[in-house]
Amino acid sequence: MNKPTIDFISLGCSKNLVDSETLMGLFEAHGFHVTHDSDSPEGEIVVINTCGFIADAKEESINTILEFVQRKQQGLVERIYVMGCLSERYLADLEAEIPEVDGWYGKFNYKELLSDIANEKLAMRNEKCKCKNEEMTEATAHSSFIIHHSSFERKLTTPSHYAYIKISEGCDRHCAYCAIPLITGRHQSRPMEEILDEVRALTGKGVKEFQVIAQELTYYGIDLYGEQRIAQLIEQMADIEGVEWIRLHYAYPTHFPWDLLRVMREKPNVCRYLDIALQHISDHMLTQMRRHITKQETMELIERLRREVPGIHLRTTLMVGFPGETEEDYNELVDFVKWARFERMGAFAYSEEEGTYSAEHYDDDVPEEVKQKRLDKLMRIQQNISADIEAAKIGQTLRVIIDRTEGDYYIGRTEFCSPEVDPEVLIPLAEGPLTVGQFYDVHITDADEFDIYGEII
Repeated sequence: MNKPTIDFISLGCSKNLVDSETLMGLFEAHGFHVTHDSDSPEGEIVVINTCGFIADAKEESINTILEFVQRKQQGLVERIYVMGCLSERYLADLEAEIPEVDGWYGKFNYKELLSDIANEKLAMRNEKCKCKNEEMTEATAHSSFIIHHSSFERKLTTPSHYAYIKISEGCDRHCAYCAIPLITGRHQSRPMEEILDEVRALTGKGVKEFQVIAQELTYYGIDLYGEQRIAQLIEQMADIEGVEWIRLHYAYPTHFPWDLLRVMREKPNVCRYLDIALQHISDHMLTQMRRHITKQETMELIERLRREVPGIHLRTTLMVGFPGETEEDYNELVDFVKWARFERMGAFAYSEEEGTYSAEHYDDDVPEEVKQKRLDKLMRIQQNISADIEAAKIGQTLRVIIDRTEGDYYIGRTEFCSPEVDPEVLIPLAEGPLTVGQFYDVHITDADEFDIYGEII
């Protein structure tokens, strides 16, 4: 059977990207040709992996779907399939509003795409040849193949030296503003050995750096083992030969597993980096948001993280304009950012998400222009803090991995920098030749608020 090229379009977070890579590997293992975010997907089947987290992400997903519907109407794309968070949450509405899409799949049944596409292509071929016996024979054989030969490997879309490792799905926290539990359901940890086997397989293919991701990684293990096992998982991952860097994303501040800090101190390949979303600092807002933590506890957490892991770089996310946020609440947040001096920080304005606790119980009473003004001020403060922190690295020698070349520079990262979201290290091409995916000792010579510059030692 002639199998078409399938182009995958991944929107949203890195957890979505892992799902796309998993499905791409499944298709490739069964003889299909797959591409990712192709520049010219004409004549191909297109699979769009959507995000449904906040309004901007939903709008991007819908616009992308409509763009490919137009390409289909122009005869440039053969078929369109949609999967992921948006269709998990709004399946019935989407089916009614965009009937041009050939198939809708959610967050958890997307692997059915393989058999559906294969059987559709087989049916089209058999209709052309009008051979009833051949149709029955081939369809039966193909269905059996799908069922009994399901082993596969992820097809990485990242540079070959790093990968994302998703250790769990879902979240049990139920913060007032968050739609994630409505989409993904309850927290489900992957078995530890399954994760470790995946890491071993990827190191065997040359992956050196692992971004450990989850909606809430500190909760890892509760459902399978009756206790938090994130420290044990990371410690065993660090002992795998070939693992050079492990970086941790999306921790939750309440009931933080303190033994994880020992692992970060003792294992040199566990980066001194932690992505931990805090959202706000005033007790009023933390209560409204249902975060189950206080201002004092938050500040003690930050102090302990920095005390027990010297040099740690903290990435956090903050929210402005949540229902009921007063000027006093906001000023507390500003003072907190100045006090904490986060090495990495993002912020966003609250947007109401239907079905969440805040949408059903609070009025979205902060005007949009006030939200934007508060957001802009907060990010200006952080920009100055970031510039100071990066400038303090001038004169240091840091270990850097090279990601790519761009313009007149090699572009790399230190252990304190996650791909795509954090500052990068720019090294003049004249310092080369350097090899993408290799580590180098780099003397830092200059810095701005976004990047640092260096030369090879």
